[in-house]
Amino acid sequence: MPDLTGMNSLNYLDLSNNTFDASEAPTWFSTIPSLAVIVMESGGLQGKIPQAMFSLSGLEQVLLNNNAFNDTLDMGNSISSQLQIVNFQNNSISKVTLTPSYKETLILVDNPVCNGQLANTIYCSLQQQTITPYSTNISQCGPKACPQDQSLRPKDCDCAYPYQGILVFRAPFFRDVTNATLFQQLETSLWTKLDLAPGLVYLDNPSFNNDNYLQVTLKLFPSTGMYFDRAEVLKIAGYLSNQTFKPPPVFGPYIFIGSLYPFPDGNGGGGSSMSTGAIVGITIGCALLIIGLVLVGIYAFKQKKRAEKAMELSKPFASWGSTGKDMGGAPQLKGSRWFSFDELRTCTNNFSEANEIGSGGFGNVYRGMLLDGQVVAIKRSAQGSMQGGLEFKTEIELLSRVHHKNLVSLVGFCFEQGEQLLVYEFVPNGTLRDSLRGKNGIQLDWKRRLRIAAGSARGLAYLHELANPPIIHRDIKSTNILLDEQLNAKVADFGLSKLVADAQKGHVSTQVKGTLGYLDPEYYMTQQLTEKSDVYSFGVVMLELITAKQPIDKGKYIVREVRMAMDENEECYGLKQIMDPVIQNNPNLTGFKRIVELAMQCVEETAADRPAMNDLVKEFELMLQDSGGSNSNSNSAASSATDFGKRKALLMFTVKQ
Repeated sequence: MPDLTGMNSLNYLDLSNNTFDASEAPTWFSTIPSLAVIVMESGGLQGKIPQAMFSLSGLEQVLLNNNAFNDTLDMGNSISSQLQIVNFQNNSISKVTLTPSYKETLILVDNPVCNGQLANTIYCSLQQQTITPYSTNISQCGPKACPQDQSLRPKDCDCAYPYQGILVFRAPFFRDVTNATLFQQLETSLWTKLDLAPGLVYLDNPSFNNDNYLQVTLKLFPSTGMYFDRAEVLKIAGYLSNQTFKPPPVFGPYIFIGSLYPFPDGNGGGGSSMSTGAIVGITIGCALLIIGLVLVGIYAFKQKKRAEKAMELSKPFASWGSTGKDMGGAPQLKGSRWFSFDELRTCTNNFSEANEIGSGGFGNVYRGMLLDGQVVAIKRSAQGSMQGGLEFKTEIELLSRVHHKNLVSLVGFCFEQGEQLLVYEFVPNGTLRDSLRGKNGIQLDWKRRLRIAAGSARGLAYLHELANPPIIHRDIKSTNILLDEQLNAKVADFGLSKLVADAQKGHVSTQVKGTLGYLDPEYYMTQQLTEKSDVYSFGVVMLELITAKQPIDKGKYIVREVRMAMDENEECYGLKQIMDPVIQNNPNLTGFKRIVELAMQCVEETAADRPAMNDLVKEFELMLQDSGGSNSNSNSAASSATDFGKRKALLMFTVKQ
């Protein structure tokens, strides 16, 4: 299980349904002060339940069902006043020390204690206390009811047509949907910033959906009369849809899903003045139009079939769907080309094991030699890991337009006979992680590590600043940095990359993906991916260059270990004991302290506190000039490394995680 000690801004934790080794509850459950929700269902937890966990001041929910906790449940006498629900269903709890101060939901179904001490009590029933979410108070209106599409206006209890929709908050800093203080703050900010009067805002039914987003029903009322006019609705909709309205910070970022407004001029409000004859005429006209469209559609379908057949004969890769359905024609490639499956099978000797140089959940990677003598690495997707045709086409177009000396180049692709293959340039000296471990017979001195860091930063800066549109890699790690013949760094594997199509937006909202240990904590919490997410991962790689340790090693997180050991008054910034032995006694560690400082800036928890990748490149260039090594091609692999015998060229393309 990962050690999350020190992640003091973590608000929501969900580690459910993992395959961790069985263990007791980690101590950091009780040491992260900002935690509001702890979810770890079916997580292999056992032993005694930590009492201190329940005293976290902001804790609202504890969902630890389907584990193996045993002994006594004692929540103590310092239980968080925010705690709404505690679920230990299906554990092995044999005794409970009940705390009178806790009067909210406690679920103990399917525990031994329900066969003895608490048999037939509410704690052993799934019918627990119902939590009533916040709703704007209209109790002063009494039992008055309104016609369909109308609602009671809180201000004066008159019926009116509200403008309504759903507010979806993607990263709120709380979980208590009964907290009247917070939702009243939201009401106040809405009527203030939307230029409405008090009593014209109604909030209802706050709840968390399956994505753990907070949804709130919103109704806004006209100050007089029953309707808003069109200008008012357009103004309000624009403020909410364009996110000009800023909610209280505790609610975090949001989106607004508005409903159509029933204006009184025939769009749901006041009936129709159209004559029967006009209605009949329109009906006949629509019927004739539909018949015409059907005939045109049949003709177009036949023409499309003929065109598809001709396309198959002239361009074997123009059809991208597994069923032969056209997905948009051939990809728009820049500097890459199409290979036939037979051509790639021949150059790898029928994908023989002797030519296999890497493997993973995606499939295998093979070394091959093209007819012109060029050596390439061919990534062949396994049947179960293949993308849809359109997604594969998008990835090819992305890779083909990225050209930089510090990025692995795409030579071409194959999409034929139910196969998906990518052909890359061959990078002979394997991954940075292999070199740091000495697996491939290479030992990296300090100067070469500086050059590798600088080269990797140049490649990422190109993706962030010069690619059009900009690209966020999303999976930077030491196994995705390859070393060529002269040990120059090349960033590989854009399988998780995301395009930033809107430069003004500055981020991409996406499901969290990447590799544990390298993940930006802010991206993990907000699901908003930015270039600074790559900067965080790159900072972890810099710490690997210093320590040669994996990000998470024996339950210890490299960022936390370095932060705890740092002491600017000691030799090597206090990191002597955790440094890679290869560089530990090097008397000439040019820029070492500055590298440590830059790495720790990169792994700041808040993205705004991290440097841009372009700024890092400038810092590396200055350090390389000071060390006399600004020319990254000055030394070959043989002269910059210790040779432990004949080295086998390796290329590793890691599994997308």
